[in-house]
Amino acid sequence: MSARLLFFASLREQLGSSGETLELPDGVRDVKGLRAFLVARGGQWQAALADGRSLRVAVNQDLATWVTAIKDGDEIAFFPPVTGG
Repeated sequence: MSARLLFFASLREQLGSSGETLELPDGVRDVKGLRAFLVARGGQWQAALADGRSLRVAVNQDLATWVTAIKDGDEIAFFPPVTGG
């Protein structure tokens, strides 16, 4: 299964990338599993996406939760919480 990942704001800066297309292992079926897979890359990935870090996620441009299922060809965007002012 492949997915298009997008990273915004401080995540883009931390990871040095605005996104990538990635082949996901068979066990990755939801956003939480994807996050765990990315954190397992270590280094900057672990720091940027670690559990406990406040992040938002969207799947195919719809706000999602960590238990949202993902399927082949989905676009998954990670971004920090946004505040207004």
